[in-house]
Amino acid sequence: MEIRYVAMRNAHLDGVLKIENRSFPTPWSRMAFSHEIADNDFAYYIVALVGNKVVGYAGMWVILDEGHITTLAVHESYRNKGVGARLLNELINDAKQRGCLKMTLEVRPSNLPALELYQKTGFLSHGVRPGYYADTGEDAIIMWKDLYPAS
Repeated sequence: MEIRYVAMRNAHLDGVLKIENRSFPTPWSRMAFSHEIADNDFAYYIVALVGNKVVGYAGMWVILDEGHITTLAVHESYRNKGVGARLLNELINDAKQRGCLKMTLEVRPSNLPALELYQKTGFLSHGVRPGYYADTGEDAIIMWKDLYPAS
């Protein structure tokens, strides 16, 4: 199974939204994704493709020397096959190329697969945003990764 990782385009949004709607209790809209990829100069979004099928996607904002991961999701048929880890590593590598020194994200404590992926990739918990997720009132764990740790 060959997976390609490319910049997200409007042509990918049907596939992105199928995954988005099955992955999150409050999914982003087509307009939100379209704005991110067309109008947000701070944004960088990628998709994982098998042939022309979107099997995963991820995105971040680059603000000064920090990359803020905004989203990452993988189609349920492609989970636990390294797609999420590769998407995350693609973002990390791009953040480095764009001059980032650190990366951050928020994640639900109940999203154990995501927490495990982020921890395996070197993200560490550095606090909580109480009631961050409006749909459930769930807190968010704030995670950070130093892209150039001191030896």
